[in-house]
Amino acid sequence: MRTLRVAGAQLNLTVGDIAANVLLLRDAMDWAEAEDADVLLFPEMAICGYPPEDLVLREGFTAANLAAIEELASHSRETLVVVGFVNHAADTDDIPDDAASRTVANAAAILHQGAVVGVYHKVLLPNYGVFDEARYFSRGGQPAQVWDALGLRLGISVCEDIWISDGPPAQQAAAGADVLLNINASPFSYGKAVAREDLLRAQARAAGVPIVYVNQVGGQDELVFDGCSMVFSSDGTLLHRSPQFVSDTFIVDIPLRGGEASATLSPLLSNEEEVYRALVTGIGDYVHKNGFSHVIIGLSGGIDSALTAVICADALGPEAVLGITMPSRYSSGGSVSDSRDLAERIGIRFESLPIEDIFASYLTTLAPLFADVASNVAEENLQARIRGALLMAMSNKFGGMVVATGNKSEMAVGYATLYGDMAGGYSVLKDVFKTLVYDLARWRNGPGVQAFGGNVPPIPKETITKPPSAELAPNQKDSDSLPDYGLLDAILERYIEEDRSAESILDEGFDAVVVQQIVRLVDRNEYKRRQAAPGVKITAKAFGKDRRLPITNRYHQ
Repeated sequence: MRTLRVAGAQLNLTVGDIAANVLLLRDAMDWAEAEDADVLLFPEMAICGYPPEDLVLREGFTAANLAAIEELASHSRETLVVVGFVNHAADTDDIPDDAASRTVANAAAILHQGAVVGVYHKVLLPNYGVFDEARYFSRGGQPAQVWDALGLRLGISVCEDIWISDGPPAQQAAAGADVLLNINASPFSYGKAVAREDLLRAQARAAGVPIVYVNQVGGQDELVFDGCSMVFSSDGTLLHRSPQFVSDTFIVDIPLRGGEASATLSPLLSNEEEVYRALVTGIGDYVHKNGFSHVIIGLSGGIDSALTAVICADALGPEAVLGITMPSRYSSGGSVSDSRDLAERIGIRFESLPIEDIFASYLTTLAPLFADVASNVAEENLQARIRGALLMAMSNKFGGMVVATGNKSEMAVGYATLYGDMAGGYSVLKDVFKTLVYDLARWRNGPGVQAFGGNVPPIPKETITKPPSAELAPNQKDSDSLPDYGLLDAILERYIEEDRSAESILDEGFDAVVVQQIVRLVDRNEYKRRQAAPGVKITAKAFGKDRRLPITNRYHQ
């Protein structure tokens, strides 16, 4: 056989919805049969969705997933199918670190002609960042295992197995594998698509055999999967690249012993569009998969709420977005007019609920206790909390989910109000630094307009150009409390993303007073971040699973 006809199914799967996932897989199997595919690859844990987390500790969950594999196997015919699932760990083959708590394996089943003809257990279990697979799974004990099928020797592996140079795929190639088949649930982070492609190209060249890499797409809580499935020839030539953030099925005829093949390459997205589509995917799937009918957003006239509203409208359709402006005595005229202008541009529903009377009532009630004490953040935060209460009232009454609008820069330094502007079920910009918020807004107002089928820049120019302000005090600006966002984000990237010490940052010439201020703010606001809504992960170190620090902590740099 000089060519192998490989099919890939880059699908948007849902954790725990085994029946619906199986229907998607069966449809793809029928398609692959009709295309005379020799092999069809599905993503990692396609049966149950990834990551299932503590669901794998429930016997009923694992049993349902195993029953689904048998059902899917009975549907297999001439096309050999590789599909991810959760399997019982094998006593002889697997290597449990703690056999009492790790009785299952992250597995790939090989289905052919009505039966399960082979099973591979993932060997390399990532235990960093968002991954904690060592908590759940036993390690597979046969990394060099190959399967004789279709007149070939197949090397099958799961995700992380291919990320090190001498991992299971390299061992399978050394054992005589003719092709390496790698199934994945590889989460998106900014710039990762290029890094993955470079790594896989190098692995194909080193192994001297073709590599097929299939990834999933879609959102799962904080995680977004970008797809970008790829096929490489034995010399590292890229034969296929699936689009990012889009479900895709593809066929590639791979030359196994020399020869040429035509390439079908979807282009990689630009930096801004890649991140923007990740955010759209994350909020869209979170809303749909959790059964919400619409979302509710507090519109301040500022850049964060504007970008959040546009992303939600692109993800869900404008009819599923309600924007509410809630002016107080400190709100500028532009706060309301820019919010209304935004709503008209993107076609979302819009309401105005002035909070002045409520705010005044709070102040009257508190006056005996606040007497003779100067105004401070207490009065400022009252306004944010009134707004949060009104948004949640609308959510309770009409069923929509409140979307928080804060960005990563604000969350890093605690420039946000608990039970106020932090209220919400999801936070689109949680992992987006303020400087990137502006970049995304300008992109969406430019080429992004055409990318999402519009002709009018959705965000008013004044929203982008005016100085950012919380508008909770007279003539307030963010710059009254924080350094310029360009400087702030540069320090935050070093301290949070790169885990650099304050001393190391100072060595680059940053002002010592500013660095120490920012470091203190980051360290003292862990308690706020722990109470924040989940949000789309787009960086290598998002707040949450990526960065786990104690709230009670006396170590300071």
